[in-house]
Amino acid sequence: MPVEVLTLYKLMILYMLNKVNFPLTNAQISNFILGKEYTNYFTLQKVLSELLDIALISTKTIRHTTYYQITSQGEETLHFFENKISDLIKDEIVAYLMENKYELRNEVGTIADYYKSLNKDYIVHCQVKEGSSTLIELNISVPTEEYAERMCSNWRKGSQDIYAYIMNVLNNRPKIE
Repeated sequence: MPVEVLTLYKLMILYMLNKVNFPLTNAQISNFILGKEYTNYFTLQKVLSELLDIALISTKTIRHTTYYQITSQGEETLHFFENKISDLIKDEIVAYLMENKYELRNEVGTIADYYKSLNKDYIVHCQVKEGSSTLIELNISVPTEEYAERMCSNWRKGSQDIYAYIMNVLNNRPKIE
């Protein structure tokens, strides 16, 4: 595969990550690149790996999901070479991000993980973020790893209801006189 094509894929990924104020998962990047049939899965993974190796993007892994963000070095590189991406491709990227904005943000902004505490139970850490702001963050102690895994799996589905419930209870609580 010509170097110019691989460079274009790298620039496209940098452009995508630069257009959002939250990280994107491998699946979200793949959905666009593979959905538009720009390349195959293995080439895409190679390109992501090379971007990581040269520190143009960074990753954070939570519960088997890798989140990608552009680095300041990646932003600089994109600034110098953005003109190598055609306007058509840029428009397709922006359209994809706009059409899927809510789903993309919800997917990466709703985080749940767990760890074993010193007293042998498990702490489930649940969070909803919007950009760099945290809307809600809960740490819940549970007795088994099975409970912890189940809570993490259910957090994405239930987080909006839980947030709404907490806001309702806290805002409508009668005052004690």
